[in-house]
Amino acid sequence: MAIVYSQFFDQDACLLARSLLGKVIRRQYKNQWLAARIIETEAYYLNDKGSHASLGFTDKRKALFMPPGTIYMYYARGHDSLNISCGDKGDAVLIKSAYPFIDQLSPAKNINVMQHLNSANDGSMRPIEKLCSGQTLLCRSLNLKVTDWDQQQFDENSFYIDDINQAPAKIIQTTRLGIHQDRDAHLLYRFIDFEFAKYCSSNPLTKRMNQEGKEYIILS
Repeated sequence: MAIVYSQFFDQDACLLARSLLGKVIRRQYKNQWLAARIIETEAYYLNDKGSHASLGFTDKRKALFMPPGTIYMYYARGHDSLNISCGDKGDAVLIKSAYPFIDQLSPAKNINVMQHLNSANDGSMRPIEKLCSGQTLLCRSLNLKVTDWDQQQFDENSFYIDDINQAPAKIIQTTRLGIHQDRDAHLLYRFIDFEFAKYCSSNPLTKRMNQEGKEYIILS
């Protein structure tokens, strides 16, 4: 069931980041539906020093100030990255990682298409569990590009988020990645589907120095 965007995305960034876990990104590519279940997200607020919006309004960051549910894409280290505006102006959620999803609309053979779109550096097939384990890998596997989708709205004929009624039983809430310590790096604004933690971009449960209750908490 496709999400009613005007209602779903018009909520607090952290709540949306949690709500997106378990939802499925569907992308049509050459008459085939590619799909990936969202397993990791990050929330950003206008007044959060780690957010793009905190740097002020520009034409490039316009999507962050557009109505909730507007797609905001930018280049992260030269590669495409997917975000969605939400709540108050300037707030957004980054889709950090996902896991290839199989059902009747997106059969197993379509994963091979994703592997060709996102082959390894040596040209070999990237393992399924690594196809979407990072924000730029996700976009590459689903053929999502800044030039096509920045400042656009979701389209049920080509690119949308589907609610399959599979919310995570447990969620890890932890610090975001790649945030400088002077830009609110301590904030627990990253959310991970506990069941898929080993497939996310960085699993906080496997880091020796991380302490539950400090670097992360478990929500159920």
